Amino acid sequence: MKVERDQLQMSYSLLETERDQLQTNYSSLVMAKEHYIPFFHLSSAERLKACPQGWTCFSSKLYYISTERKSWSESQKDCKERGADLVIINNEEEQDFISQFTGPFWIGLSDREREGTWKWVDGTTLQEGQGYWKENQPDNYNENESCAETAKSNSQKTWNDFQCDEKLSWICEKEG
Repeated sequence: MKVERDQLQMSYSLLETERDQLQTNYSSLVMAKEHYIPFFHLSSAERLKACPQGWTCFSSKLYYISTERKSWSESQKDCKERGADLVIINNEEEQDFISQFTGPFWIGLSDREREGTWKWVDGTTLQEGQGYWKENQPDNYNENESCAETAKSNSQKTWNDFQCDEKLSWICEKEG
């Protein structure tokens, strides 16, 4: 029952986000039409307001919020097929944006290469003490947790290490 409720809550949250994005897209298109500016003449900031269907725009990036569930590796493969990669959280604003979604979601962080050395999918290392880990995380429970997931929380600290083979939803990110 809880799983169904969580899935419905996640679907509702995604629908709300999509509705808001459609309203923004519509406003942008009306504004562009009123000013007779072809889409390809819009600035990159104006183009982001007209976010592609199925993607959510934030700052200068596009985000795909999945509703399916896959392992961390399968999730990364799906992102790559979309011309993106699992999300890399670069700052507090992006963390706040990502943490509004119910989750849990895979993010592009793991210590699969070397236990305790957390790296983003672009190869950059997360420095000790950085990030938005939940209290007492990462803990490598049962010496079997090497991939990071995030879920909505009352706190800004939403990350947890988890078993990479577990099936979760995921968030892809690409440049706008």
